[in-house]
Order: sequence, then C-alpha cells, then structure tokens
Amino acid sequence: MAQYNAIKKDYPDAFLFYRIGDFYELFYDDAIKGAQLLELTLTARNKSAAEPIPMCGVPHHAAQNYIDILVDKGYKVAICEQMEDPRKAVGMVKREVIQLITPGTIMEQKAATAKSNNYLTALVEVKPQQYGFAYTDLSTGELKVSRLTGTEAVINEVMSLHTKELVANHQVSAKFLTVLSKLGILISYQDQVDARAELSFVTQRLTDLTEVKVVEQLLMYLTVTQKRSLAHLQIAEEYEPSQFLKMDHYAKNNLELTTSIRTGQKSGTLLWLLDETKTAMGGRLLKQWLDRPLINAPQIKQRQNKVASLMDHFFERSSLQDELTKVYDLERLAGRVAFGSVNGRDLIQLKSSLLQIPKLKAILTDINDGTFDDVIEHLDPVNDVADLITAAINDDPPISVKDGNVIKSHYNKQLDDYRDAMKNGKQWIAQLQAKERKATGIHNLKIGFNHVFGYYIEVTKANLAALPEDRYQRKQTLTNAERFSTPELKEKEALILEAQEKSTALEYDLFIKIREQVKAQIHRLQRLAKGVAALDVLQSFAVISENYHYVRPTLTKGHDLEITAGRHPVVEKVLGEQKYIPNDVQMKKDNTILLITGPNMSGKSTYMRQLALIVIMAQIGCFIPATKAKLPVFDQIFTRIGATDDLISGQSTFMVEMMESNTALAHATENSLILFDEIGRGTATYDGMALAQAIIEYLHDHVHAKTLFSTHYHELTALATDLPQLRNVHVGAVEKNGALVFLHKMLPGAADKSYGIHVAKLAGLPDNLLKRATTILTDLEKRSQGASITTAASQEPATEKIAEQSPTLKEKKTTALEKQEKPEADQQLALFDYQPKSASTKELKVLAELKGLNLMSMTPMDVMNTLYKWQKRL
Repeated sequence: MAQYNAIKKDYPDAFLFYRIGDFYELFYDDAIKGAQLLELTLTARNKSAAEPIPMCGVPHHAAQNYIDILVDKGYKVAICEQMEDPRKAVGMVKREVIQLITPGTIMEQKAATAKSNNYLTALVEVKPQQYGFAYTDLSTGELKVSRLTGTEAVINEVMSLHTKELVANHQVSAKFLTVLSKLGILISYQDQVDARAELSFVTQRLTDLTEVKVVEQLLMYLTVTQKRSLAHLQIAEEYEPSQFLKMDHYAKNNLELTTSIRTGQKSGTLLWLLDETKTAMGGRLLKQWLDRPLINAPQIKQRQNKVASLMDHFFERSSLQDELTKVYDLERLAGRVAFGSVNGRDLIQLKSSLLQIPKLKAILTDINDGTFDDVIEHLDPVNDVADLITAAINDDPPISVKDGNVIKSHYNKQLDDYRDAMKNGKQWIAQLQAKERKATGIHNLKIGFNHVFGYYIEVTKANLAALPEDRYQRKQTLTNAERFSTPELKEKEALILEAQEKSTALEYDLFIKIREQVKAQIHRLQRLAKGVAALDVLQSFAVISENYHYVRPTLTKGHDLEITAGRHPVVEKVLGEQKYIPNDVQMKKDNTILLITGPNMSGKSTYMRQLALIVIMAQIGCFIPATKAKLPVFDQIFTRIGATDDLISGQSTFMVEMMESNTALAHATENSLILFDEIGRGTATYDGMALAQAIIEYLHDHVHAKTLFSTHYHELTALATDLPQLRNVHVGAVEKNGALVFLHKMLPGAADKSYGIHVAKLAGLPDNLLKRATTILTDLEKRSQGASITTAASQEPATEKIAEQSPTLKEKKTTALEKQEKPEADQQLALFDYQPKSASTKELKVLAELKGLNLMSMTPMDVMNTLYKWQKRL
C-alpha cells in the first residue's frame, strides 16, 4: 500500500489501475467511485482492521472495456503495470505507470467511431484575447495549429472539433477555462515544456512563436501521459479559419451538417447523405471537408473535375469502390505501429491494404483523361513494407504477439531450429506413449502436459495393478488416476520447454524488429492514406451526384445567385424525389435581401437551409440538388434559425438571438450568406418589429450580403418600396373548405396572412379553443377607438389597452409601421392598413384581402368564389 500511495500521489485526478497478478485493483476513493461507475462489487483489504481499505478490481484481460467506460464518461485512467516477473523479483515487485489514458488520447477506436476523429486540443494565451491553438488526433497523427483572436473564436474551434479534452497552462484565464469546462470539455494542465527532438521535428515549418509554444505544450502533454514513441505525429500544419468558408458552431448546428439537432446522431444530416465512402479514413476526411469548405475557386473546380470524370466512367468507378472496400484504416494502422500497440493481424491488414494500391493506380490510369494524374503520382504502394510483411508474418496470426506463431517458417534459421526441436520432441513424446502402452499392455495410458507439473504419464486407477512395480516415479494422485514420470521424460521435457521458451522469445524479438522497419516508413504510409482518403471522398460525391441527379454548379466571380429547381438534399432523401417540391432562388447583383413571408410549417426554414446546404455542397466540390445553378463563392455563412437558449451562460432565447444577429452584422461581408429566421419574435411585438426593420435596413445599407430574412411581421413587406435591393417572396398556401393546404412553392410578393389558427388546427388543438382564438383575433383586428380584449366569461371591455404605440425609428427611412395609416394611441395595428378612414371595418378587411390576393395561384372557380364571398360580406 505504501507503493500504491507513492504512485497515486502523481496521478491525483486519474483512476489508478494497479496491477496485482491477473487483476487491476482500485483502492480508497478510486474503488468507491469506480465500483459505482463500473458496477463492480466493492470489497475491502484488511477487513479485520479498524479502517478497512475499500477495494475493487477487474481482470487484466478484460480491462480495456472498463477503461473505455471511464474515459467515455470524461475521466482519466493511469495504467500501473508490474515491471518485472514476480517469480524472479526480489522483495516488492517493481511497478510503474506505463500510460495515462484520457478522453483526448484514446488510441483504440470502436467500429462505430472509425469514421470520426478524436481530437485533443491545446491552448495558450499570449495576451488578453490572443490565443495559440493546436489540435491533434493521436490515432492518426494529424496535427494543426493556428492563432485565434477572442474567446468566441476558441469556442467555435473546440465545438467544431467536438474535442473532449483541452490542454492549457495556468496563464490562460481561469474564468474562460471554466466556461470551456461547462461545455463538457475536460481541462488538463501542462506548464513545463522540456527540449526534445520530437518537438523540433514537428515544429520545423512554424515561424510564429505562439504557434510553436502551443504545439510544444501539446506534445509535451502527450509525451508525459503516453510514455512512448510519437513518431507518427505529422509535421505541424498551420491553418487560418479565414482560409475556408467560415461558419460558427451555431451555424453548423442549425444546418445539421454532421449532427442532428433532434437526435444528436449522424442520421438525418448532410454528412449522412453524402457518406458513401468505403474506408474509415475517407469518412473522416469527408467530415473535415464539411467542417471547412473551400473558398478558393480553382481548388473547388479541381474537385468538381474529378467528380465529373468519375461520373463519366461508371465501370471504373465501380472497380474503384470494390478495391477501396479492401483497404483498411492506413492512418490508424500507422499510428499503432509507432505507438507500439500493433499486432500481427494489424500488419496483415496493412499488407492487404498496400496490395490494393497498384490496382487503384491502374484503374485511374484507365480513365486516361489527365484529371487524376496528381493522385496517381501520390499513390505510393510502399512495396518494401508489403514485401517485408509477406515474408515475415503468418497470414493468420494470433492476437497476442507474445505467445508465438506470429512469424513465418523459413524467415529466421534460429527460429526454425527451435521449432524443429519442439516438433521432434513432441514426436518423441508420441512415440514414447505408443511404446509404453505396448510394454505395459495398458491401452488408455497417455502422456499429457500442464504448466504446473510439466509432462506426465497418466494411468487410471483401474489399470494400476497391471503396471510393473518401480517402472515409473509417482508424481501426482488424482481421484481416478495416478500421474508418473521417468528420468528420460524429464530430460526431454527440459529440452522441449527450453526450445519453446526460446522460440517464443525470439519470435517476439523478431516481431519488434519488423515493427521498427515498418515504423521507419510511417510518413510514406500517411501520405498514401491522405491520397486514398481523398479519392474515396470524391468517388462518394460521384455516387451521390449520380444517384440523386445532382448537377455541377457554375462558379461566378460576381454576386449573381441563380438556382433553378433547387432542393433540400436531406429532406428530399427522406421524402423521396417525387414528393419534394423544388424551388428557385434568384438573387441578382442588385438584389441582396429576400424577405420571406408565409404560414408556419409551410417550408420557409427549409427553403433557407436549402440554399445554405447547396452553397456548402458546391464549395466542398460536390454537385448540387438543382437542375441548373450559378453561384458566387461565399466567404462566410451566418444563421439565426430556431428558438434555443444558452443555459450554461444564463442567456435567454432572445439574448442568443440578438447575439447571433450581432455576430452576422459585425463580421459579414458582401461575399457572405445570412439566414435570419423570425428575428424579433422573442420580445414584445413592437420591439421585435422595430428591431427586425432596423436589422433589415442595416443589412441593406451597410453589409450588402446575400440575405434570406423570414418573418411573420407582414408590415415589413412594405419596406420593398424604399429598399431597392429587397424583394418580397412568400410560400404559397390556400384555404379549401376551411382547411389550410401548403403549396411549398416560393412565389413572388408578400403573403396575405400568417394562418396561425389554421396551423394550430393542423396540430390538433381543441375545436372550442380554436373558435375562441378566432373570436379574439377578430377583436384584435377591430379598428374602432378603444377596442379591447374580451374574456371567455364576459364580453365587457377589459381595463387594459390592447398594446402600446411603438416608438418611431427616426432615421432617413420611414418605418414599415409609418407606411400604413397611423392608428390612434389605444388601437392595435392592423395587418394591412392603406385605406382612407371613411371606409368601414368590413370594407377595410375586404380591400386588404384584395391587395394581398395572389391571382397566379388561383383557379377561375377560386376567383369567382372569393368575389361571391366578398359581395355577401359587403
């Protein structure tokens, strides 16, 4: 226990798995908490003592499952091993922690997460709001670094990377680290950094001292925790978020690029739709491309050319897919080689993968259009590694590399000699058994072996009488048999066991040497993995584009945006192509804002998301769901969609709405895309309307970004008369027999009303409630002086006024409210109010309906019925 406490002192924030024999034991608080988390039986050491020591344990061969559970829950696990053979140890067996496993340093990935990266991040603060930021995936060796300005930029990066652990030093603001920990990120500390050769290798291309510092901090943490070679870590690659299409984590979440808002799973996302990759590394690269779409038009066109070529060569593409399915995860196999955790089966997988590379090159060569020349050049089959594994490793090796039978025969002469001795010795044993049976006449006499007694001759008790006296030396008595030995058998046993022990030890030594030879070629393997992954993603794009009839978008240098018959790719896949109604998006250079009106549930948000997803698909190099498209290259996408609050920061839905709006207004350029859905709905009607109008005007006058702005404030549609770059569109809906029918078609002009009560009816609200809501709506629409809200119990006027008059926005433009006839102080605003005061209430309502009527969506019979209805009402 003194040894345990001395080791535990160095790992106070980790569960210490302390090896004793065939078990890993946990003591004290680790045992109490571990028993609860892992559902183990809690027992005690020194039970008779006044204060027994709490204890629980797990078998060493099953420990990985328990470690995974703890790490998945955000804990660290220190593995403390016996460093010497207990049979040969003098005194206390020496023990050391051989690895600290943390949420950010998991090497063994499950099949379910094979297509996901597990990023460990690091942060240094050089001065207030100035940060060095780095991240790595220990299993693949990927290493990136950047400089970030502001805490929001850091949060965007860690959220986009889905990191579970961040390594900081104590110079980073404790308050900011607390914010990050509330996001579910484990904060680890690494202050001391020692000079090491590995550090200078991976930082060789970095010139920024802040970036060097944060990379060194990250690598030092890995060195301290993993305690083994990190040769597979790639040279640190500098990146700048502005080099890619920029989206904050709110936008990625709202657009459901990789994670569904409803389920938190991949299903139902753009990643889910696009993922036809055949390799794990291809799946990870696809996700990285989605997180960081390109903004460089020539690079986008290069990808498009490759996708187009693969679509034109169906048979070659099918052959590519067949070969890619035989390629294992080269990145993580290389990582395990460097890490020292690779086994014989991993090397066979590596060999099998390398043997597919010449076939992939041949298929690409057959395409013969020059598109894939750069890819072919980088597909290095690493023949020397494949040949080495073919010559040395058995085709079906055991999982353990310490139990023998990993190395092929004829690879090493000394090993062959040991195996011959073992084989001959066992043949001698078989011959001895036959000879003894004949000599004694006991036909069921047998020669066996166990690890305690070695080789023995076993005779059943029924046959003991037939055994000549003093022929054998008694060795062990069993219930139904006696076991014996002879000097000759003991001598042969020593030879066989010695050969077996030496053979196993030599095999392990040979395997280590082979592993080191493969390790020397890791960077070639990693370059190959990148090439195969990119090819896999491009073939996935081609498959998706062909299956769903996507088209290649034309990229323009101007600001014209034209999409004909565009579709929401994910919704279309769920509904089916025949059921989804496509819509155009037309925004010329002189049209920067589309103001969208229409009922709830009619498809406004789908239309907005559809445009964003089409842009993202285009800028990762994929074809898009439309019949024709001409797109500018966007630099940023901002979204304000959905009603969410931020409980961690204590911010309300409306505060989050305003913050997201402010982010767009502050950072958007004329090359950006903005999606604003129902801005202002989180506060009082007039506050919300005033803010919405002011935001629209600011976007129109100062930002000039392409903006889709949906609203239920129909008064805002009047802004089209004063804002030349704003155009009204609406989602069509018609009433038939009192029921609302959504057309899901985007039409020019403003919607006539919101149909809120109709939508409530579709949701199944009680009929009496809906009738009451209709009565209240009629009251609210009354124009008479002092109109008031009535209650269900009484029709007498309420004492409160319906609403307060909104303050006027004193700017160069008239407000949307002022464009309509100004109501008296105690009156509620009407939906449309352009008529003289002499008109009656009924006449005003008919005229308002007439003004908002969309004749293009009506049949002649609909028009006649509407005219008849108006005539009766007048």
